[in-house]
Amino acid sequence: MDTVARDPVDLLKAIADPVRWQALQFLHAPKPSSCSQQGGVCGCDFEAVLGISQPTVSHHMKVLVDAGLVRSQKRGRWVFYEIVPEAFAELQQLFDPFATERPRELA
Repeated sequence: MDTVARDPVDLLKAIADPVRWQALQFLHAPKPSSCSQQGGVCGCDFEAVLGISQPTVSHHMKVLVDAGLVRSQKRGRWVFYEIVPEAFAELQQLFDPFATERPRELA
């Protein structure tokens, strides 16, 4: 389990970008035609899915990796990415208090 403390603002900034959000959705449920293997999705698949160039894919994936939302592993000449579930569990815990109604204090 990854025990690195993550800044919630950094996590939210990383997720807030539409391209990165789409990348996370693809990582969570890759298309059957992708080069994904057990333990990750190949970086080569993101260009077609996201409709952006390889350097732009690299930039967006680096932001997700640096935020701790995604981990990467180089295998030969390819980089494979996977979601870090613990980071999303932290976000879930962060938002849990907002999901329950608090009794209002009377003045």
